[in-house]
Amino acid sequence: MTRLTTHAEAARSAPPAQLPVPMLDFSRQYALIRDEVLAAIERVCDSQQYILGSAVIEFERLAAEFLSVKATVGCASGTDAIFLALAAAKVRPGDEVLTTPFSFFATASSITRVGARPVFADVDPVTLNLDPRQVERFVDGSHPRLKAIMPVHLYGLCADMDEFLRLGKEARLTVIEDAAQGFGAAWRGRRAGSIGDLATFSFYPTKNLSAYGDAGCVTTNSEEFADRLRMLRNHGSRKRYYHEEIGWNSRLDSIQAAVLSVKLRYIEEWNRKRRERAAFYDRQFESSGLIQKGELGSVGIKLLHAPTEAYHICHQYVIRAARRDQLRRFLSERKIGSEVYYPVPLHLQECFQYLGYTEGSLPESERAAREALALPIYAEITEEEQRVVVQAVADFYS
Repeated sequence: MTRLTTHAEAARSAPPAQLPVPMLDFSRQYALIRDEVLAAIERVCDSQQYILGSAVIEFERLAAEFLSVKATVGCASGTDAIFLALAAAKVRPGDEVLTTPFSFFATASSITRVGARPVFADVDPVTLNLDPRQVERFVDGSHPRLKAIMPVHLYGLCADMDEFLRLGKEARLTVIEDAAQGFGAAWRGRRAGSIGDLATFSFYPTKNLSAYGDAGCVTTNSEEFADRLRMLRNHGSRKRYYHEEIGWNSRLDSIQAAVLSVKLRYIEEWNRKRRERAAFYDRQFESSGLIQKGELGSVGIKLLHAPTEAYHICHQYVIRAARRDQLRRFLSERKIGSEVYYPVPLHLQECFQYLGYTEGSLPESERAAREALALPIYAEITEEEQRVVVQAVADFYS
């Protein structure tokens, strides 16, 4: 039997001139678009319009055109985008919203922010997206306060929108896409953001389409929703100093909009390169002999699966890894970046104890939280760097 090298032995075996591989390198993208970005920012400064204004109107127009939606409404962050979408859909205190527990905190915290109650269904173990089969048992009339379904396009892969649209229609529920990680992703040729009744995006600096600070937007094909969103993001006001209801201060600033408009010119190319880099990882791992069938033991990894209906923009490249935390420490010692999205599923977060979930309530999400590991991926990463990452994973399990 082959003896597994210990963590310390493997670390000592690292090449003396190990190539560092950052999880993300903003400087490479910035070097390509620096002049265009600075010129766009200068135009905003010259205009003296810093909140909303012409730069925001232009970005909203370009984004709506790219996504094939009737309206894009810019706001201050991706978290605010979810809150505004829920508020626009008139989700009220006491209502319930069904979503995934395997997502960033804002997916659920925004539900509580409108006074509603998150209801969690488990994920599909193959994609880690919300599983429609698990959702179906909640829309049989047993949850009369259920108002909306909010699938998340995790890691840039669209959830099964055919099924969620069917469930939403049958149960008369609003379908809200949490597309924070999926700008440019698609399901059966339709862009994420154009499929549900409403959709939300984050432009946080680490996203595939990113601002130079916080920013977000909500998209919709409903003029009624769009009008309400614009009012809600501006203190519930359509006319200055006249407030129809209590809204929020969540206006997109013009500098972020200008930066995003520049980056929109490149997003198709960047997404294509991310897909190429992800495919290269797949080939390297497939030839490495590391991919395991069935349940993970103490050695090896499993790859996630993208359905043929989906156009995956590979916002993250995530594997399921045996002894995930030990592997991550090993990679760190070799100066290779990695991240865990997400170490504690939402239903087990301390602040959501009042919902009544316990360990074992949603086993697939809990297993994913123990095994998922994101490896470095961005449009500018090199094949040499990717080979270093794969070799390091192989060395750990050797």
